[in-house]
Formats: sequence, structure tokens, C-alpha cells
Amino acid sequence: MIRSMTGYGRGEGVLHDRAITVEVRAVNNRYLDCAVKIPRLYVFAEESIKAQVQKQVGRGKVDVLISIDATAADKVAVSLNRSVADGYYTALTQMRDAYNLKDDISVSLLSRFPDVFLVEKEQGDADVIAADLLQVLSQALEGFNAMREREGQKLAEDIRAKAAAIAALVEQVEVRSPETVAAYREKLRQRMQEVLENTQIDESRILTEAAIFADKVAVDEETVRLRSHLSQLEDMLEQGGAVGRKLDFLIQEFNREANTIGSKCSDVALSRVVVELKGEIEKIREQVQNIE
Repeated sequence: MIRSMTGYGRGEGVLHDRAITVEVRAVNNRYLDCAVKIPRLYVFAEESIKAQVQKQVGRGKVDVLISIDATAADKVAVSLNRSVADGYYTALTQMRDAYNLKDDISVSLLSRFPDVFLVEKEQGDADVIAADLLQVLSQALEGFNAMREREGQKLAEDIRAKAAAIAALVEQVEVRSPETVAAYREKLRQRMQEVLENTQIDESRILTEAAIFADKVAVDEETVRLRSHLSQLEDMLEQGGAVGRKLDFLIQEFNREANTIGSKCSDVALSRVVVELKGEIEKIREQVQNIE
């Protein structure tokens, strides 16, 4: 199935007492560019997150935003900062001896000084946390891809409609091109008649000139290739997957054939058809830029 490069998905879950929210959003980009915004404490899972995104996204600028409320999961470890406590106790005993003070140094007194205790959050199992994050990410990617597929279906339908318009214009070119040669031959006959007046016209000369002109303005090869490109375009849309780059290259071939036809035509009506043809090709090119 064809997918758009733009999309949004969101996943939420409470796993191992951690409330995890993951948002995935993407816009057009020539290559895959994945950026992960995650709290510093969990940065160890960043590479695993990028790897999972790369498995499901071919190209685009993808932002993965992760927020984690781990209040319920936080476990605090309190320990004595022995070196600091020793320093305070030594200073207090020196003060006592120097000023002959009452010896009232107690646990309660020492515990009031700053940095006597070390308070640290216990780290959870990194593998478990990473697995939880990837689980919620999968949920977000599911919604993200569903949105991209819906948009991709609309793009494919629009491209098919424009391809049908191109096919109709190619048919007009095929019909009009022989008429151009016939008109040129008649115009040549009239000019020779005016110049030669009553003298008999050399029919072979007219046929020769008309044949040379027909060879110069013949667009059979170009229209055949355009029809072949239209067939390839439909095959790629049916095939689905990450075909955006292939489609982009194919549209360049469309343009090349249209430009060649335009350079060969000398008929005003045919020139107008070619302008319409180029316009439809450009519309498809703009849509192709949105496809993964």
C-alpha cells in the first residue's frame, strides 16, 4: 500500500508503575531522519527506539517525543555520607575543646547539617524499561502508519486521475500530429502554386518535402514511451511500499518526453495540448513528493 510521508500517532501506557506517552510525527524529507526526544535518565533506550522506527519508516523527517512519569516507580536509597559526617563531628569536637563547651553532640544535631545523607533514586532494570518504551512506541507507530496509509490512498487516487488525464492528452497528440503533416503539405502546395502560377507543380517534390517535415515532427516514439510510463506508474501504485523515489524518477521521464514533443510541434493547437500535458505531469510530481 502507498504511504504518505506525513503522519501522526500517539501511544500511552502504564507499565511497571511508569506512565509512558509516545508521540510520533513526520513530514516530508528526501531521506529518513529520525530524532528522539526522551528524558535524560532514559537515553540508553534511544538507539533501540530509532531502530524500531527504521523498520517501519522508509523516509521522512520523523520526530519521536517521549514523556515518562515515574513517580510511582521511584525508589529512594538514603545512605550516610561518612566523610562529610566525620568532618562535621571533628569540627564540633574541636569547638567544644577550644571553648570548653558542654558536650552535647548528638545524632540529632549531626543529621541537621547539609549533605550528611546521600539521597539517590534507585535505577530500574534498563532492559525492562527499554522493552516498556518499545511497547508503547509500537502502539504509536500503529496509529502513525494507519494515518499515512489513509493519506497514501488519497494520493494514489489523485495520481490515477491525473494519469488518466495525461492518457487523454497523449491520445490528442497522436490524433493531431498526422493532421499537422497534412496541413503542412497543403500549405506547401498553395505556396508553390502561387509562385509557379500556371506551371505544373512537381508532386514528387511536395511529397519529398512533406516526408522530411513529417520525420522532423514525428512524435510516435515519445507517445509510445509516455504510454509505457503510464503503465509503469500504475504498476508502482499497485505494488505499494516505499516507491516514492522510483515514482519521482519516472515523472522526470514523463517530463523528458513531453519536452521533446513540445520542441517538435509547430502547430498552435498541438502546442496547447502539450502545455496541458506538462501541467498534469507537474501536478503528479507535486503529489509524488509526499509519498514515502
